[in-house]
Amino acid sequence: MKFKLTKIERNWVLYDVGNSAFTLLVATIMPIYFNYLAGNAGLSSVEYLAYWGYAASVSTLVVAVMGPVAGTLADTRDFKKPVFIVSLCIGAAGCAGLALARNWLVFLTVFVIAKAGYSASLIFYDSMLSDVTTRERMDQVSSQGFAWGYIGSCVPFVICLGIVLGSGKLGITMETAMMIAFFIITVWWAALSVPLLKEYRQKHFVERQKNAVRESFRRLGRTFLSIRREKKIFLFLLAFFFYIDGVYTIIDMATAYGSALGLDSTGLLLALLLTQVVAFPFALLFGKLARKYAAEKLISLCIAAYFGIAVFAMFLTSQIQFWILAVLVGMFQGGIQALSRSYFTKIIPPRQSGEFFGFLDICGKGASFMGTTLVSVISQITGSINLGVGMIAVLFLAGFVLFRLTAAVRD
Repeated sequence: MKFKLTKIERNWVLYDVGNSAFTLLVATIMPIYFNYLAGNAGLSSVEYLAYWGYAASVSTLVVAVMGPVAGTLADTRDFKKPVFIVSLCIGAAGCAGLALARNWLVFLTVFVIAKAGYSASLIFYDSMLSDVTTRERMDQVSSQGFAWGYIGSCVPFVICLGIVLGSGKLGITMETAMMIAFFIITVWWAALSVPLLKEYRQKHFVERQKNAVRESFRRLGRTFLSIRREKKIFLFLLAFFFYIDGVYTIIDMATAYGSALGLDSTGLLLALLLTQVVAFPFALLFGKLARKYAAEKLISLCIAAYFGIAVFAMFLTSQIQFWILAVLVGMFQGGIQALSRSYFTKIIPPRQSGEFFGFLDICGKGASFMGTTLVSVISQITGSINLGVGMIAVLFLAGFVLFRLTAAVRD
C-alpha cells in the first residue's frame, strides 16, 4: 500500500525542504566566501579557520543554552507556533543580512545570528512531529521530511552554485553573486515555511500558568532531575550523544578532510551534492522499512554502517574513494537522522515534546564539539589525518552499545 502524506504532514515536510537549503549553503559555499572576505582583509589561513570555528561554536553554544528553556516555554498552550515564528524570522532575516555584509567581522556576527535562529527553529519544528501525525506514521513522516529536504535543497543550491562559480562569465563580482545567492536561499526558506505556519495547530501542550516564563524554568528543572529516572530516555540521550556526534563530525569535516588530502575543491563540492541526491531515495527506503522492521533494528543497522564508513575513511587517499565515501554517507545519513527523531518522539511525553527536544539538541550540539576535537587532537599527536578521522569509529562503537541497551529497556 502506497504511503500518502496528509495535508498537514506535507506542510510539515515542506519546512524541511526550505531550511535544508540554508544547511547546504553553510556546509559548502559559505565557508569559501568567508575565506574570500578574510583574504581581502589580509587574514591568514590560520586566522580564517580559527575565526570561522569560533563563530560556529558561539552559535552552537547559544542554542544549546537557550534550547531547553525555549522548548519548555513552547510546550505551553498556543506558545509553540509563536516561538517557532520568532526563531524562523531571526534565521531568515540573518540569511538575508549576510547578503549585505562586506566586512569579515560583520559577516561572522550576522552568521552567528542566522545560524542560531535556524538551529532554534529546528527544536520547535522537530517537536511538532507529535502534533502533525500519529505514532504509527511517525517513522515514515520523519523520513519523508529528511528525504525531501535533501533533494529539495539541491534546487536552490545548484542555482546558487552556478551563479557563484559563473560570476566571471556573468559579468558580476563575487560579492554580487553571493548577494543573489543569499537572497535566493532566504526567499526559498521563507516561502516554503508559509504552508506550515498557516495550517499548524498545537495539539499537545501544558496549560498556561500566570507566569509562563518562570514556570517554564521550574518545569525544566523538574524534568532535568527526572530524566535519570526515565531509564529509556536517559540511555537514548547518551547513545544519541555519541553516534550523532560521529554523523555530524563526518558532515562538518568532509570538505576540510578532502582538502587536507589535496583533493580537487570542485570535485569535493560535487561529491557533497551527490550525498544529498543519494540520501533522498535511501531516506524514503528507511521510512518504508520502518513499517516492517522495528526502528531499534534499523537505527542499529545505521550506526553499524557508519562505524564501517569511519573505518573506510582511514584508508582514503584518492578522489574516487572520496566519492565512494559520499555515496555511503548518503545511504545512511537520512535513515539515522529521521528514525532517531521519530524514535525519540515516541518515547517522550507528547505534551513536553519541545522541552525534551531541547535536551536532545544539547546532546547534538554538545557532541559536535567532541568529534571535531577528537579528530584534531589525534591527527596532531599521530601526524596522520587518516588516523584522526578513523577515530570517529570509536564514537559509533560507544553509540551502538548504548543504543542496544536503550532498546533492551521496556517502554
